Amino acid sequence: MKLSILIGGGLLALGTAVVIPGAARAEATKTYQVTGPVLEVTDSTLTVQKGKEKWQLARDKETKGASDVKVGDKVTVEYTMSAKNIESKTAAGAKPDKGASGTAKTK
Repeated sequence: MKLSILIGGGLLALGTAVVIPGAARAEATKTYQVTGPVLEVTDSTLTVQKGKEKWQLARDKETKGASDVKVGDKVTVEYTMSAKNIESKTAAGAKPDKGASGTAKTK
C-alpha cells in the first residue's frame, strides 16, 4: 500500500514537473527584430528603413536605449506584437450558440 502511494505521488510530481514548464513556455511572448537606418525619431515613435519598407514602431520611456538613437544611426529593434482590440464576427454560414433564454451568445 505504501509503495503504491509513493509511486503514485512520484508520478504526480513528475507529471507536474513536465506540464508546468511547458505551460510557462506557452505564455512567453515571441519577440521579433528589425534592423536598418533610423529615418525619424519622435517622443513616441521610431521609424526604421528595412529594404524598401519603412517600419514605424511605438516607443515610450520604458524602451531601453531609446534616448541614444539619432536619425541616420543603424539600429536593431527588438519588438513584440500585442493586440489592442479584438472584434469578433460570426463566420459565414455559422450559427451563433443559443442560451437557455433563446438569445444569441458570442464567444
